[in-house]
Amino acid sequence: MLRITFLGTGGTLPTINRNPSAIFVNREGDMMLFDCGEGTQQQMMRAKTGMKISSIFITHFHADHFLGIPGLIQTMSFNGRTEPLDIYGPVLTEQMVKHMQELGYYKPGFEINAHELEDGDIVDKGEYFIKAVATDHGVPSLGYVLEEKNRAGRFNREKAIELGVPVGHMFSKLQKGEAVIVNGLTIKPSQVMGHGRPGRKVVYSGDTRPCGSIERESKGADLLIHDGTFADELRDWALETKHSTSSEVAHLAKKANVRQLILTHFSSRYSENTEPLLLDAKSKFENVRLAEDLMEIEIQLRDK
Repeated sequence: MLRITFLGTGGTLPTINRNPSAIFVNREGDMMLFDCGEGTQQQMMRAKTGMKISSIFITHFHADHFLGIPGLIQTMSFNGRTEPLDIYGPVLTEQMVKHMQELGYYKPGFEINAHELEDGDIVDKGEYFIKAVATDHGVPSLGYVLEEKNRAGRFNREKAIELGVPVGHMFSKLQKGEAVIVNGLTIKPSQVMGHGRPGRKVVYSGDTRPCGSIERESKGADLLIHDGTFADELRDWALETKHSTSSEVAHLAKKANVRQLILTHFSSRYSENTEPLLLDAKSKFENVRLAEDLMEIEIQLRDK
């Protein structure tokens, strides 16, 4: 399972229908947040995601991307959390986490570990990893790539039986990459296993101008979640504020050959009508959606 819940999809200013940035990811029970704008804990309650997150990944330290952390920490502590929490982000993450823990008189009942990342740094999670990617937002900022490691190919049961492998523990050994001996003959995994299959790949840009680093890391991604703050009519403002227009991102997604694009972080100018954003994007790339608060999607495994 790789399930993504959009908890906050608004830009700098929250609106009635959109909270500030926050994305909840559940990867086979390992739960994490990417950005944590104010009100994120309430959105988690509404979405029924639970709060047993292992990590928070912050893209940058503009207020709408991290102000939800102090309240979330205190809520988790009130609920009896004892497991440590890892918070990752760009330079100043350690300082910011220290300040957030010192707010008020209440101290959390669990350990909080701050980690400062740079472009190319990898957080290895075993079956998958998260890679930090430099972005272009005018302040120290990162995007993130969540990528699963390659899976083993499919096991050819019929071929194994044909080679004389008895049904049972030898099947398991072959699937784990171990050779077995049957009637004096060595049966190698390559004889009964198909080609390796790719894991899933999700890229989150955070706030940024379209940039080569995100395009490069998005090659063949199952999903690209990208800043789509403005329609093309406000491209000059996007340039000045270091954000993206929806068609610019759609053009990037097409060049990167992503399977699906979801735009987020919309300016409050579009609180009544987001159609210009979608129309501009679809003129460049067809498989695009606009994120909505509490929208949930699941990324499926694929064989090729």
